[in-house]
Order: sequence, then structure tokens, then C-alpha cells
Amino acid sequence: MIANNLQRIRQNIEAIARRSNRRPDTIRLIAVSKTFPATDIREALAFGQTLFGENYIQEAERKYLELGQNIRLHFIGHLQSNKAHIAVKIFEMIETVDQIKLAASLNRYLEQSGKIMDILVQVNIGRDEKKSGVAPEDTEDFLKKVMTLSNLRVRGLMTMPPFSEDPEKSRIHFSNLRQLAERLQQKNLFYDNTFVELSMGMSHDYPIAIEEGATLVRVGSAIFGDRS
Repeated sequence: MIANNLQRIRQNIEAIARRSNRRPDTIRLIAVSKTFPATDIREALAFGQTLFGENYIQEAERKYLELGQNIRLHFIGHLQSNKAHIAVKIFEMIETVDQIKLAASLNRYLEQSGKIMDILVQVNIGRDEKKSGVAPEDTEDFLKKVMTLSNLRVRGLMTMPPFSEDPEKSRIHFSNLRQLAERLQQKNLFYDNTFVELSMGMSHDYPIAIEEGATLVRVGSAIFGDRS
């Protein structure tokens, strides 16, 4: 089942990209494996999926230790500063940085270990009280502060729009994030301003996210099935 789902989603991503005049290789699929067992991840690995998203530090650490260096992990949940020392050991990217305290903690532990880490800044583009993230109007100042932390590389922006059963309602939020990123890109506020990552879109709305410029899509249930 997982292999078939992955094949279908990859084909969808390629078709949507070409329809949108985008190169398919500029869009990466994050298989959101939170709450799913390591056996499911192994099945996805066997079909060539290496990038996974996790929301909980302890769960991710267990899977990392069990599966070894075969997996590449992005953290996509709410990260507490007191867990930053674990996060820098096991994650390739933290997608949900939205507080200077957290950024400073990550930077401190990275300095101690002599590592550099890619991050995304989470933006509450839909101003949803239930969601975390920097307010859109505060994002420029936030980026300028994070740029002073030498062991962090801000690769782009991430968002989770207000949930709606109608995926089309996410379009305005994805479009707004892309436009915000473009304005910040023009001011050279990212580590690499020639290619800015946009992490947006999940199982029900990733096609629209791709149409609006997503470079990372976070897909869980459409790959692994419904969570119990």
C-alpha cells in the first residue's frame, strides 16, 4: 500500500509541476511519519523515500536510533527550547522556527557541536489563533535577527493555513506566503536567495500548494493511511 501511494503521489507531483511550468525536481516530498511505526518507514525507504517529517522529539529520536543514518528528518512540530540539544543531533532541518529564544538555543548547541543547520521560519500566514508562527508583518525583522546567528541557515518559509475541508480555500494563504517570500528574497534575507524553500501543503491540499510555488510538501495520511 505504501509503495503504491508513494508512486501515485510522485506521479501527481510531476504532473502538477509540469502543468504549472515548474521543474519537478524543485519539489521535494516529505513523508510525514509521526505516530507511524518504524516498519512503515522501512517500507517507504525500500521504495526510495528518504525524507521524513516528525512532530515529536522523543518519537523521532527512537526512530532515528532504530533506523540509523538511512533516514533524513525534518522537524515539523512545535519545538521547545529545552529539546533543542536533541533536535540538532537528529534533524537535517527544523521547519518551525518562530521564536528567537528557540533560534538562539539551536545556534548555541550547534556551535558546541561544530555543526551548521538549515531552518525554515514558520509564518502564521492565515493569522489562525490555533497555529504557531511569526506574524507576516514581523517576518522581516525576525529574519534579520536570525541572520546574526552564524550556525543557522534560513532556507525559506513554512506555513500551515487554517484548516478547511475545501482545499481551494488554502490557495490564498499559499499565494500570500509565496509573495511574502519574494519580497524578502529581494532584500537578500535568506541564506540562498537564488532558491528559497516554501514548505506548504499537506495530504488534502498539496496539489494547490505546488501550483502556488511549494518546494516542500508534507504528506502523511495519503502515504501511510489514517492515523488511529
